Amino acid sequence: MDTTITVALAGNPNAGKTTLFNHLTGARQHVGNYPGVTVEQKEGCCLHRQRGLRVVDLPGTYSLTAYSVEELVARDFLVNEKPDVVVDVVDASNLERHLYLSCQFLELGVPLVIALNMVDVAEKRGLTIHAEQLGQLLGVPVVPVVARTGSGVDKLLDAVLAVAAAPERPKPLFLRYGSDIDEALTDMLPAIRELQPLTAVYPERWLGVKILENDEQIVDKARAASPEAARRLAERGDEVVRHLQNTLGVYPEAVIADHRYGYLKSIMRQGVVSRKWVADRLHTSDRIDKVVTHRLLGPLIMAGVLFALYTFTFSYSTVPVDGLASLFGLLASGLDALLADGPLKSMLISGVVDGMGGVLGFVPIIMFMFFGIAVLEDSGYLARVAFMMDRIFHLFGLHGSSVMPFIVSGGIAGGCAVPGVMATRTLRSPKERLATLLTVPFMNCGAKLPVLTLLIGAFFSAHQARYMFLATLFSWIVALCAAKFLRLTVLRGASTPFVMELPPYRFPTLKGLLIHTWERTWQYIKKAGTVILGISILLWAMMTYPGLPEERAAVFAQQRQQAEATLAAVPEKKAQELARIGAEEAEAGLRHSIAGRIGTAFETVSRYAGIDWRTNIALIGGFAAKEVIISTLGTAYSLGEVDPEAAGSLSDRLRRDANWNPVVALAVLVFIMFYAPCFVTVVCIAREAGSWKWAAFSVVFNTLFAFVLAVGIYQIGALLYLR
Repeated sequence: MDTTITVALAGNPNAGKTTLFNHLTGARQHVGNYPGVTVEQKEGCCLHRQRGLRVVDLPGTYSLTAYSVEELVARDFLVNEKPDVVVDVVDASNLERHLYLSCQFLELGVPLVIALNMVDVAEKRGLTIHAEQLGQLLGVPVVPVVARTGSGVDKLLDAVLAVAAAPERPKPLFLRYGSDIDEALTDMLPAIRELQPLTAVYPERWLGVKILENDEQIVDKARAASPEAARRLAERGDEVVRHLQNTLGVYPEAVIADHRYGYLKSIMRQGVVSRKWVADRLHTSDRIDKVVTHRLLGPLIMAGVLFALYTFTFSYSTVPVDGLASLFGLLASGLDALLADGPLKSMLISGVVDGMGGVLGFVPIIMFMFFGIAVLEDSGYLARVAFMMDRIFHLFGLHGSSVMPFIVSGGIAGGCAVPGVMATRTLRSPKERLATLLTVPFMNCGAKLPVLTLLIGAFFSAHQARYMFLATLFSWIVALCAAKFLRLTVLRGASTPFVMELPPYRFPTLKGLLIHTWERTWQYIKKAGTVILGISILLWAMMTYPGLPEERAAVFAQQRQQAEATLAAVPEKKAQELARIGAEEAEAGLRHSIAGRIGTAFETVSRYAGIDWRTNIALIGGFAAKEVIISTLGTAYSLGEVDPEAAGSLSDRLRRDANWNPVVALAVLVFIMFYAPCFVTVVCIAREAGSWKWAAFSVVFNTLFAFVLAVGIYQIGALLYLR
């Protein structure tokens, strides 16, 4: 019999839930997705007093009313999985606001423990929370903790074990919502009891409340259980809506929320919180925000922070990047010496080592970048970035909540467009949501980062941080302009207001930073070792076969014989000539391959942007995953080396190639930033938009737009560039 206790961690965003999860589980955790959705699921384990605990980190949510997929996932897990204990992580410095979710847990009747987090922050603000008294009034254990340091965690786990050992689950909290709502709930009970499959899972009164709140999931389940009962419930709900609209000018949701807050206010007035000084005293976070979010100083500080992030990344990652490049070079040399010439040797060196080495060689840069982003995230500064960007977003017809999807997609660098597209679910306006999900692929995601780093490092090495900063700034400008274009044409409509809670500033813990950095880096490594490896081998095959025709191969064989005969007395010249012939044969073989033919066909158009046939092959492969661009370039230059003397990293090979120069690099860089999203992102756009029409629009529009920009940069640059 399994005696493991399942503990669900829940709470508002920025309450410290993830920090507590990392403290409890450490490295004993894994990340997946909840069944049927793409919301991240974190799960781990820990041991306390010889009892095993399975800890599940639920998505951060403000409510259990299923307005967003995060709220739906959290609620479904609580109802369907029935965890032994729910730990509600509450910000002690913003108690009443966070207890609103606790109230809903009590109404649902889940076994609850409240983790009163950040009591140290509350104390600095002059607030003393009487946890024991609060627990008595709520009827559940309330344990003060500081998740950042681990203070109080053992007591919290003791409370978890005590609640889990209770002989039966608690009864749902009975709240009164005023005469109008209460009378309607009483009238609805007979029809609710006809929804027998639902009443076995959800409390009866709770179902009535959800129906009055017009919770779409519950309404659909009611219709499936009993269409007739659902119809009567809907009619009674409509009566309540009309009555409240005519008398108070509000909807049932507002009345229900007001009474929940009223319940919490009655608790707070019973001496739960003591203040050491006046409530309006300016706290440390508020004083910092006076400067950091200032209309003029705020954007300048934000730009400085971003530039500092890139400077930090490129300054300290150089040595490990060079070390990895040398390591892969030695590995290629070793395989070259050990293996006989043939397809296996070619695949391992050109397809795997040169292809994958280019991708994995950027792991140090990725790690440093993710570490810097984790500092900004855990400190609370990223929330200020979203707050400040809201002012700008409204000018371009977007909602302030669009900021986070842009940041998640790589607005600072290192994100991913897939979760960025999914993050648009929080937007209530369909047009703002669509405009956001169509433009977030313009951000410099983690997949683009190594490619941009490669080109910037190869041709602008003296100013890497500066160029990366400008690339980030340019991606924002382009994305916002594209959004404005969409909002003025096919997605017309007014912008909706934006309200956001700013968490207090905190000092990140080294443990938390390392966990966040490793999680994101490991995802990159895992992708490189699976998806990208497979694509690299496939592209190697496309760049190798069918091979040169016999008559072409015979020509190169004849040239070798002539070189052997005529230059036999001059060994040095003979070696150079044989190397030249070998390079020409390799390039001819690459051009004749399946991939080479495709790249050459596109070159008739791409040459206007300075893009040659080799780069075309890489760009086509980049549609599968942007990291593949590097692996494909590595393979292409390994198979078809133009310079016989070329050796070393891919950056060195590009610099020595006559087809490349800073202008070409800049044009290619811009094209990669904005052309078609990767295949997974396209699928995600289609699913989130509810139509493949918008996914196809994203591919075509983005690619044409990127090509026009690249052509403009190349043509103008070619006129100005001093060769």
